[in-house]
Amino acid sequence: MRGKTPTLLYLLLLVCSLIPPHIEAETNGRYAAIFNFGDSLVDAGNLIVNGTPDYLATAKYPYGMTYFGKPTGRCSDGRLVIDFICQEFGIPLLPPSKAHNADFKQGANFAITGATALETEFFEKLGLGQVVWNSGALHTQIKWFQDMKPQICGTPEACKELFSRSLFILGEFGGNDYNAPLFANRKFKEVYAMMPHVMKSISDGVEKLIAEGAVDIVVPGVLPVGCFPVYLSLSVNMFKIKKGGFGSRSGCMKKFNTLAWVHNSLLRQTIAELRVKYPQARIIYADYYSAAIQFILHPEKYGFAKQIPRACCGARGEGVYNFNMTAKCGEPGATACPDPSTHWSWDGIHLTEAAYGHIARGWLNGSFADPAIIPTESSSR
Repeated sequence: MRGKTPTLLYLLLLVCSLIPPHIEAETNGRYAAIFNFGDSLVDAGNLIVNGTPDYLATAKYPYGMTYFGKPTGRCSDGRLVIDFICQEFGIPLLPPSKAHNADFKQGANFAITGATALETEFFEKLGLGQVVWNSGALHTQIKWFQDMKPQICGTPEACKELFSRSLFILGEFGGNDYNAPLFANRKFKEVYAMMPHVMKSISDGVEKLIAEGAVDIVVPGVLPVGCFPVYLSLSVNMFKIKKGGFGSRSGCMKKFNTLAWVHNSLLRQTIAELRVKYPQARIIYADYYSAAIQFILHPEKYGFAKQIPRACCGARGEGVYNFNMTAKCGEPGATACPDPSTHWSWDGIHLTEAAYGHIARGWLNGSFADPAIIPTESSSR
């Protein structure tokens, strides 16, 4: 038997070597590549690949302090949801799509800070051109993806085959669209009037990706913006929120969270319609909203301090939220808390690495997603 063992081992190694890499990846539950689109929640550096503007505080320390030890263009102290998802599937952290001399064979991150679902022209027609900072809207990012295809996979056939084995994450989109009229102090009915246009843009984006060969597509909803220090710090002086306008348990602004909830409800309805139209696709709703609410109502479950919504990195401003528009994180006068993992809010606008890690796990296992990114028996097609 001893003489036969090397032969048996050789045969096993030979058989394994004959298994195509993508089959092995699928057996391990992994994707061949991941392609990500979105705004500052998932921007991995596209805004700064050609240099860092002096005014851009998010590209200065202490951004990046927790994981990278330096700023990377991510609007957090460390990794984002997309980074955790890549690591789960054994894929290198996605390079920003605008990066020079990068390898995009295993995916790319097209997200860029300030991105909206709607094009700049839409806002200009509403007189909001001066308050929207649109560096690459949803369909602009998809055009970047389409233009990159020759670098990724060569022929149309090869691309279709690769994309069918890849994970696509589209968003979230909508948050910056609503920020434009909200920060311009427009009436809420004007914000709600934008929602059908935002839904149409997201739906069209999903359809474009399916046409390219995408099968697994994650579509995240928006966050409960009424819980974020950037909004809360303006709640009285700008938004004129009365005492009864705050949640008794959460301290969040009800009016703003209702807006986010309606967006997410419409998005789930849009996804349901797309699932009927494209039964061969697996379209996943990813839930930022419920996760953030859980962080606030049950912080101890996630290792966060029990406190009103408060930025880890910032400075004293209006209220007790540690957010000051004239001394934002990364700017003079702002400081970071000693341990960002005790906070869910990083800079009053974006989340900490710890919060993003919990959200990523919820998307993967289904506690914050419908269905789970990692299929279970009940969610498998």
